[in-house]
Amino acid sequence: MMSRGVVASAPKTVAYDKKGIKMPRTRAKRRTRRKGKTRLARAPKLATGIVVLAVLVAVFGPMISSWNATETDLVARQLPPAWMDGGDPGHWFGTDRQGRDILVRVMVGARVSLTIAVLVILISGIVGTALGLIAGYKGGWVDAVITRVIDGMSAFPPVLVALAVAVTVGSSLWVVVGVLSLVLWSRYARLVRAETLSWKEREFVLAAIVTGCRPVRVVLRHVLPNLVSTVIVFSTLQVGYVILSEAALSFLGAGVPPPTPTWGGMIADGHNYIDTLWWMWVFPGIAIAGVIVSANLLGDWLRDEFDPRLRQV
Repeated sequence: MMSRGVVASAPKTVAYDKKGIKMPRTRAKRRTRRKGKTRLARAPKLATGIVVLAVLVAVFGPMISSWNATETDLVARQLPPAWMDGGDPGHWFGTDRQGRDILVRVMVGARVSLTIAVLVILISGIVGTALGLIAGYKGGWVDAVITRVIDGMSAFPPVLVALAVAVTVGSSLWVVVGVLSLVLWSRYARLVRAETLSWKEREFVLAAIVTGCRPVRVVLRHVLPNLVSTVIVFSTLQVGYVILSEAALSFLGAGVPPPTPTWGGMIADGHNYIDTLWWMWVFPGIAIAGVIVSANLLGDWLRDEFDPRLRQV
């Protein structure tokens, strides 16, 4: 029996090098940590590769295909993928109920989704960053007014706003871009305002103010450059949000109208045929999931790289 006051210690981890010689505990810990960092380092490379592949497919994919995304062929309709029985080698991902090639529609849908994501992030990023800088640096009633507007815009769900605008104006690509930008700019403004409040109290900013620099110069030369990395990381994390929101709007009929293919619209077309024509919704769903997860992983990696406090030792 174990005597009172004696605590059983956990078994020590023993590690050996390539020659079979027992390594000291500190060296073994360093080797284990190095292996863990190597495995984690592969994630951003894979995520970057998937994002780059999605961009290349969106830009060049439809050009090299012999099929048109809106071309119907009733003779070849409802064909399964090429590797299944009854599949056509000319249609790798099969065809839908109108005989349209699923692979080409996924590639064109990638072009539409990524175009919307880039436009929304550019518009909302520029507007939100400008208003956040003004609110954070000026303060006073200007900050109070912009903050109240930010809080008001954050209260509106983008799906409901898009549905209301689609019923009133009509659905189109620019309507989707406008609605998502109208909702997303408030996120940028809130983030940039908080960062500006912190940076404007730093010594080098106060020194620039004391030396007589104009407010515009102080903001553009001393505050804004320190916010660029934060805005870039935040933008990569918003790519998944924009793509998912566009897919949800297309699924509900408030997104890009047909016959232009979108990932959300393709899932909406195939959700009634989950058991029989599963390839109509599986492949666009995989594309959405792959791009969103990769963009989020890339954003997390950029955040760790730009912020030394988050780097793993």
